[in-house]
Amino acid sequence: MAIIIDDLGYRQSDKAVLSLPANITLSILPHTPLGQSLAREAYLQGNEVLVHLPMQALNGKAIGPGALTNTMSETELKTQIADSINSVPNASGANNHMGSLLTQLNSPMRWVMESLQQHNLYFIDSMTTKYTRAGAIAESMGVPLLRREIFLDNDRSPAGLEKQFNYAISLAHTKRNIVVIAHPYPETIEFLNENLHRLQSSNIDLVPTSQLLPQRVATKSLADQALLQD
Repeated sequence: MAIIIDDLGYRQSDKAVLSLPANITLSILPHTPLGQSLAREAYLQGNEVLVHLPMQALNGKAIGPGALTNTMSETELKTQIADSINSVPNASGANNHMGSLLTQLNSPMRWVMESLQQHNLYFIDSMTTKYTRAGAIAESMGVPLLRREIFLDNDRSPAGLEKQFNYAISLAHTKRNIVVIAHPYPETIEFLNENLHRLQSSNIDLVPTSQLLPQRVATKSLADQALLQD
């Protein structure tokens, strides 16, 4: 099981994610006040870092800095992605923030995947719409890909978190690998710190996302990180 904490970079309280184990993956929004420092500190303590690419949603909500929209040309979109990647040091992959509109569109998703290939990043489809084309296009282009199976904390109540955590454990026993996405809510971080030990007792390994990719990709990603740390 890989667990990703999304939406990081804006709030001082986001630093609490650094209390979580190093094999939790952290996804950081571009151009945020804490983004660079959080990415560097997380990387130094061993967390895998993703860039959380903001993409246009069907509900029209504000997307924030680094927004990718359906009105952008190929050059504009690719420039925006490059700037976003550069704003999150040591990112080894990317996943989409929102994107229920943009991930349905073939051309923008192809441009996204071409950009990720250029920067040697893998992609995790956050699956914010069942009509997403992102994963299929990534696969067709040979971009290393994972898909989110579970959102842990849509309901932040103790009962809601427990229900989803139990579901994640059950699904991990059914499937070989699963990706869980959560958010830096105080309730979520407290729950994970108190309950992650249950994965080991359930014979489930908690791993960085790259370890769920094809072995050759994971090995390369981890080797690159080791070189950067030397």
